Amino acid sequence: MSSTVKDMLATYPADLGDIDQAKLTACIEECIACAQACTACADACLSEGMVGDLTKCIRTDMDCADICTATAAVLSRHTGYDANITAAILRACAMACKACGDECAKHADMHEHCRICAEACRSCEQACNELFSALG
Repeated sequence: MSSTVKDMLATYPADLGDIDQAKLTACIEECIACAQACTACADACLSEGMVGDLTKCIRTDMDCADICTATAAVLSRHTGYDANITAAILRACAMACKACGDECAKHADMHEHCRICAEACRSCEQACNELFSALG
């Protein structure tokens, strides 16, 4: 199946080096999906009757969405590539996804949006860790 991320990587005019393009594609796609899930979850939390009980969840959702968005952007740029920056942002993204996934999981029994968000966070965390490991 073709994806915009995969198609854009395939059209890059310079050599992408030794990076595993399948893992890079998966990581970018997971970051985008996670950012969307976290943004939607934060918004849904704000609509819940007990919004005060969800303050930490909202905050971690917003932080995770911002970090995932930034990670997808950094991973999509290849000119002047800096492996140290890539490694650092992958670690930060995995950490944010773990924190958000853990927090959303606490509310998953009561709020379906938190369950879905926790799953997206876990998937993104795994994709970031897999790409980080592949960087060598």
